[in-house]
Amino acid sequence: MPISTYFLLISSIALATFSQVVLKIGMSSEPVQLALSRRQPIDTVASIITSPWVLGGLTCFGLSAVVWLLVLSRMNLSQAYPCVALGFVLTMCAGYFLLGEPINLLRIGGLSLILAGVACVAVS
Repeated sequence: MPISTYFLLISSIALATFSQVVLKIGMSSEPVQLALSRRQPIDTVASIITSPWVLGGLTCFGLSAVVWLLVLSRMNLSQAYPCVALGFVLTMCAGYFLLGEPINLLRIGGLSLILAGVACVAVS
């Protein structure tokens, strides 16, 4: 399989991870949180869909889906899809390093199991 296919796979996973971080920043922003606290559905939706962070996150998520479609056109689903689990690992690391979210030993153990599973699929 060409290296470009693996590049597309990694790009899709990275874009999806980035989108989650940006969406979290957007949903944690003061205007969105204020709208959520008021419990006014129309104001809340308006605040969310006009947030630059949320719009940026949704755009990145859409781009990751387009890149994923390219991956599916070049790679077996049974080999490609388990690699998406790397997004869990990257997202947790991004949460820790970029957002200051805590990671405990149980989560590290879970991440280790995910990595082991992806490695098994990758070499098969």
